[in-house]
Amino acid sequence: MIEGLSHMTFIVRDLDRMTEILEGILDAREVYASGAEQFSLSREKFFLIGDIWVAIMEGEPLPERSYNHIAFKIDDADFDRYAERVKALGLDTRPPRPRVEGEGRSIYFYDDDNHMFELHTGTLAERLARYAKGLKVAQ
Repeated sequence: MIEGLSHMTFIVRDLDRMTEILEGILDAREVYASGAEQFSLSREKFFLIGDIWVAIMEGEPLPERSYNHIAFKIDDADFDRYAERVKALGLDTRPPRPRVEGEGRSIYFYDDDNHMFELHTGTLAERLARYAKGLKVAQ
């Protein structure tokens, strides 16, 4: 039986730059850095983002960008603050996809290695409830 998410691993060219992104935007807390020791495929660092374990390893970046992404939940009241964090680090953003009212707002951004991240204000329950209403909402 699946118990939950164990961890996410991102392959990055520059561990220090990705550390700056994770800490600067997602309030990640570094809990391990391999330094010169190598227990895995390459040098690596581990972080906690909330209670989610995120690993980064040195390696070749993704060859291109796609819509594949990981989304982190944020409070709607913090939306502008997170948008400023992304902007301050000079990261490329992607315009939000068209949405129906009530499914939350999103900030999409790419790291330097073509990984896309989303900061999203909604929940699955809110989205399902909104979608159940269909495209037309009673006035």
